Amino acid sequence: MAKSLLIVSRQAPWSGPSAREALDIALAGGAFELPIGLLFLDDGVFQLAPGQRPASIEQKDLQANLQALPLFGIDELYVAARSLTERGLVTDGLKLPAQVLDDAALRDLIQRYDQVITL
Repeated sequence: MAKSLLIVSRQAPWSGPSAREALDIALAGGAFELPIGLLFLDDGVFQLAPGQRPASIEQKDLQANLQALPLFGIDELYVAARSLTERGLVTDGLKLPAQVLDDAALRDLIQRYDQVITL
C-alpha cells in the first residue's frame, strides 16, 4: 500500500516558485494514484483567493494547476482557519472547496499522514 502524503503549501502564488512546486508535486503524486492531501497554510491561502491578476506582476497563473487537482484524484484539500482570518479571507470566496480546519484539527490532520512535505 502506498504511503499517504500531505503537502503543506505556505507561500503566496506570487512570492516565488514554492506555490507552483507544491501543486506540481501534488499533481505528479496524483498521476501515480498516491493518497495525497493538500493543506494551504499561512500565505499559501492566497492561492485560493479570487480576483488574482498574476500577469500584472509578470507571474504565471496557477489557476489551471488548481483546477486540475480533482482530475488527478486530489480531493483532500484543507485550509487553515487562522490563516484565512489573519489575511481577511472568507471561505465563500475561495476558488476551490477546501475543508477549513482550526489549530487542533490541523495537528490531527498532520498526524494522519505518513509523510509531510512543506513548501
